[in-house]
Amino acid sequence: MSDTYKEVVDLVWGRPGGGGVPASLFRRWSQGFLYSEAERSALEQFEGGPCAVIAPVQVFALFFLFIAALAAEELGFERFHSIIQKRTLRTDVELREVVLSLHDTWKNKFGVLLFLYSVILTKGIENIKNEIEDTSEPLIDPVYGHGSQSLINLLVTGHAVSNVWDGDRECSGMKLRGIHQQAPVGFLTLMESLRYCKVGTFLKSPKFPIWILGSETHLSVFFTKEMALVAPESPSEQARRVFQTFDPEDNGFILDTLLEDVMKALDLDSVIPDSFPVYHYNGLKQSNHNEKVSYVEGTSLVMGFEDPMVRTDDTPVKRCLQTKWPYIELLWTTERSPSLN
Repeated sequence: MSDTYKEVVDLVWGRPGGGGVPASLFRRWSQGFLYSEAERSALEQFEGGPCAVIAPVQVFALFFLFIAALAAEELGFERFHSIIQKRTLRTDVELREVVLSLHDTWKNKFGVLLFLYSVILTKGIENIKNEIEDTSEPLIDPVYGHGSQSLINLLVTGHAVSNVWDGDRECSGMKLRGIHQQAPVGFLTLMESLRYCKVGTFLKSPKFPIWILGSETHLSVFFTKEMALVAPESPSEQARRVFQTFDPEDNGFILDTLLEDVMKALDLDSVIPDSFPVYHYNGLKQSNHNEKVSYVEGTSLVMGFEDPMVRTDDTPVKRCLQTKWPYIELLWTTERSPSLN
C-alpha cells in the first residue's frame, strides 16, 4: 500500500489493530450507488453505515433535480426557442455518434421537440411544405395538441403527405398526394372501420410487422415477430391495390362473398399463419395496468372467411386490426384488453 493510500485509510478507518478492519464492517460499506427500481431518483442502501455518504449524495441529487425542474418550468415557449441551436452533420457516422452522445438530452423535458425539430430541419422546411396539401395547417393542432397525419407520415415514411392511400389521386383538378412505396413500418386506423378514410396497401403491408394504430385521439403500436405477415407483396395484394386504384370511391363490382372463390380460381391466395403471438404498446401510463408502461402480449387468430370457431370481445384494437385482417381474433394474456386510447 502506498503512503498516500495509507494516509487515506488511516483517516477513514483509523489505525485498526493487527487484524485490520472487521470483515463484516468492511462488507457493510462495500456497495455502489444504485437507484431503486420503485423510485428512479432514490438511492438504495443495503446495510447500516454508508448512509453517512449515501444520504448527503441523495440530498444533492434531489437538489439538482429541483434546480433542473425549476429551470424547465421557467423555460417557456419563447425562451426555449431563443436558446436552441442547430448543428449540421455531414455523414451518417457523425450523426450516429452525436445522437448517442446526446442520450441525456433526448431524455430531458424537451427531448421530443428537439427530435422533431431535427427531423424537420433534416428533411428541409420547403420540402415539407411542398408535400403538405394545406400549408396553413400546422403539424401540431394548436387547440387540441394532436399531431397531424402529415406529421405521422413524415416520421413513418419520410414524406409529409396528408393522405394514407396508395399513390396520387385527382379531385376537381387538384392532385391529392398519397403513399408511393411500401413503408418500413405500417399504419392502421380506427377511422377506416368508421369509413372516414381508406389506408392503402403500402401502409397496411409494410416491410416489417410493426404497425402504428390510430384512434380518434391517440396512437399506439401493434407488432409481431411473424415475418410471414410482411412477405413481398403477393399477387393478391397487388390485385387489390390495382383494383382500388381504379375504384377510388370503393364502389366495387365484385361481391365480397365471391372474392375468396375468385382469388382461388386465379391462384392468388396469400398464405399467412393461422395464429401467431402479438404485442401491443401504449405509451400513456394511465392506459396501462397499474400505470406501468409495458408490452401486452397476446395471440392472434386469423380464421378465414368462414364463421370463426373463436369469438373474442369487440374492442377498438380489434376493429382497427380488422381493417387489414377482417376475421382476426385476439386472445390477450391480461385480464383486460389493451387500450387504443
